[in-house]
Amino acid sequence: MRVPLSWLREYVDLPTTETGRDVQAKLVAAGLEVETVEQLGAGLTGPLVVGEVLTIEELEGFKKPIRFCTVDVGTANGTGLPQEIVCGARNFAVGDKVVVVLPGAVLPGDFAIAARKTYGKVSHGMICSSDELGMGSDGDGIIVLPPEYEPGTDAIELLELVDEVLDIAVTPDRGYCLSMRGVARETATAYGLPLRDPALLDVPGPNTEGHPVEVADPFGCDRFTARTVSGLNPEARSPVWLRRRLQKAGMRPISLAVDITNYVMLELGQPLHAYDRSRVQGALGVRRAEPGEKLTTLDGVRRTLDPEDLVITDERGVIGLAGVMGGADTEIADAVPDQETGRVTGTTEVVIEAAHFDPIAIARAARRHKLPSEASKRFERGVDPLAAPAAAQRTVDLLVLLAGGTAGAGVTEVISPSAPHTVAMPAGHPAEVAGVAYDRETVVRRLQQVGCDVYGQDDLVVTVPSWRPDLRAPNDLAEEVIRLEGYENLPSTLPKPPAGRGLTGRQRLHRRIGRALAGAGYTEALNYPFISEQVLDQLALAADDPARRVVTLVNPLSDEEPALRTTLLPGLLGALRRNDGRGSHDLALFETGLVFHPSADQAAAGERLPVDHRPTDEQLAAVTAALPVQPRHAAVVLAGAREQAGWWGKGRPADWADAIEAARLIAHESGAELLVRAGQYGPWHPGRCAELAVVVDGEERVVGHAGELHPRVLKTLGLPARTCAMEIDLDAVEAAGTSAVEAPRIATFPVATQDVALVVDAGVPAADVEAVLREGAGELLESVRLFDVFTGEQLGEGRKSLAYALRFRAPDRTLTVEEASAARDAAVALAAERTGAVLRGA
Repeated sequence: MRVPLSWLREYVDLPTTETGRDVQAKLVAAGLEVETVEQLGAGLTGPLVVGEVLTIEELEGFKKPIRFCTVDVGTANGTGLPQEIVCGARNFAVGDKVVVVLPGAVLPGDFAIAARKTYGKVSHGMICSSDELGMGSDGDGIIVLPPEYEPGTDAIELLELVDEVLDIAVTPDRGYCLSMRGVARETATAYGLPLRDPALLDVPGPNTEGHPVEVADPFGCDRFTARTVSGLNPEARSPVWLRRRLQKAGMRPISLAVDITNYVMLELGQPLHAYDRSRVQGALGVRRAEPGEKLTTLDGVRRTLDPEDLVITDERGVIGLAGVMGGADTEIADAVPDQETGRVTGTTEVVIEAAHFDPIAIARAARRHKLPSEASKRFERGVDPLAAPAAAQRTVDLLVLLAGGTAGAGVTEVISPSAPHTVAMPAGHPAEVAGVAYDRETVVRRLQQVGCDVYGQDDLVVTVPSWRPDLRAPNDLAEEVIRLEGYENLPSTLPKPPAGRGLTGRQRLHRRIGRALAGAGYTEALNYPFISEQVLDQLALAADDPARRVVTLVNPLSDEEPALRTTLLPGLLGALRRNDGRGSHDLALFETGLVFHPSADQAAAGERLPVDHRPTDEQLAAVTAALPVQPRHAAVVLAGAREQAGWWGKGRPADWADAIEAARLIAHESGAELLVRAGQYGPWHPGRCAELAVVVDGEERVVGHAGELHPRVLKTLGLPARTCAMEIDLDAVEAAGTSAVEAPRIATFPVATQDVALVVDAGVPAADVEAVLREGAGELLESVRLFDVFTGEQLGEGRKSLAYALRFRAPDRTLTVEEASAARDAAVALAAERTGAVLRGA
């Protein structure tokens, strides 16, 4: 909403020293968003006067038409003689009154005017267009003024070229500020000054002599006022002051009748529409559109209407889209001179519509037809329904004054009965909301300044004014009190968090895991939790895999990724592919995040909870049960070199063992024992895939997989060769771990190391042999580590040698050789029994 300061002063007696910046500060403090204060006419100096064109000489021989004019500027030039001016515009004639800038003046943009020779003549000044004076371009060329202004009249004052305009970004709850009346009320309140309400007019009561109106949808239109004016002069033009106010407010002058309806809309906030009465057949009506009905709107577009559209009708059918735009069949006709008689014809009789429409219906219609208008912008934010009669009266008065019309005696009012909205509120409620002490007198005074009627003592009953439909609850009223008392007066108090709270054990574990993986050379890559179901096909998951049961969003950010992820791999592999395509080939990425699985109870997933009261515990429990299961996972992906080559030696590529080691690192940080064995799942290479498991409550549970991805998956996803990955269920690993992480300790007694090399069948997993060695070695075993795997002809077909380093240590003494050897032999014996292992060289 653009608010000229000169117009605002008509309703509020602001101090003469107050500038636009001062008013801006006051309104901002009151809660309005005043974005800018535009300085109109900045740098403009005269002489700038009204001139009368005396003669026009057409200059020949130039590429474009040029005219040499003499203009009477009165005594403004100091001589009283006609001013000689060269001009290229052609929209004026001898006898017209124009705006002339004389030498010595400076136009906006620091454009200094001086006499100069051009086109073989000396031009002493310039005949001005609206664009050259900073009035905006209206496309008409030179400004032609009404004939009543005398030559030499100061045009700066006449055209109100120097002014300040406040540009206010009106929020949806402040629709009343889309009018001078609303902004003036806020200004008067901010300054503590009285308001001259432009809606306080003497309005005649309704009678049966007015233009007939039939409202078939009282919910869509609860008030309709119709007035008529006849005997309009079709040649009447909008006066300068009216055109200038519209221009400053950001609207283009069109014709007198249309300009007046726009002016009253800006003044009172009530959109209006004027119909050419000669084109309206029968009663005006309001109803919903019928399927297939069409309307040609004022913009010349033929539109197919929706059954939810509110429309204005007459006996022929639809003549307007209610609250949005009128129809072309009943628009005000422009003044057109008759070629034979010279008589000017045009609209001489109008019907004025001032109605109140349902905000939701208007908002939907404007969006449905992609037809935003100044009227729809106001209706959808809330228009004062009681302002319609005053707006109609104001329009009638201006048409009578400016167009020489005669007001019709008839006044049509169609009203759906409604009671004022009231809100009950304790007098101390604003103080509780703000944390500041407001006494009852302050609360009542501020609410009365808003326009409310307040009754009661401790428990207030507040009648909300008709122009504030946003005030529906006690908190809305509290906000009004607080903002008028000044947001800047609210104390800044830091919240006091209760002591003893911090990160949960789960949060600390996740942070430890993230630091450990980062320390191991992985880079964290956070991804959106949305996937397409096609990516599950690309990962080669089985048709009955639980990961294929996804939660699909009703309103996804992208139609290509409508589901919530059940695995972290799609996002991580996508990040790896993008970075590899940008030249980063040695990559190690990790992510910890939630995955989503549908819950068993989907019945309550679509249940809508009430918004007018707190849902019951049963409703909340049902909705909670329908939420997806959301375990937290961790995953890594690797490609390229894991160790770089250099002067220190050869590097090595990342392989399946690195992915498994990342899982071991996570298990170590969780204090859990991770079981690693050969496995086969989805995207992993069947011969290079490890199944990861933990023991939870005495039961073994598979929690993830690690290894090298299948070549077919790599090709489908466009990934580098030999890419490796690991994904593990962090919540399950946490459940299998200890609650606290023990710090490493240094033993005080020496270690006894025994190496064994066992020959087993090639199909026996090394993890099984290691588990048996742990069990057989007993309590003295501190650690077991596989340090060599050997195959060769001397072992025989289908055989392999596994070499382990066994470390023995006692907590209370130094072990003897015999004790260490006995423990080793027991471990080997049990391995032989369980796995068929043979001690190499035996």
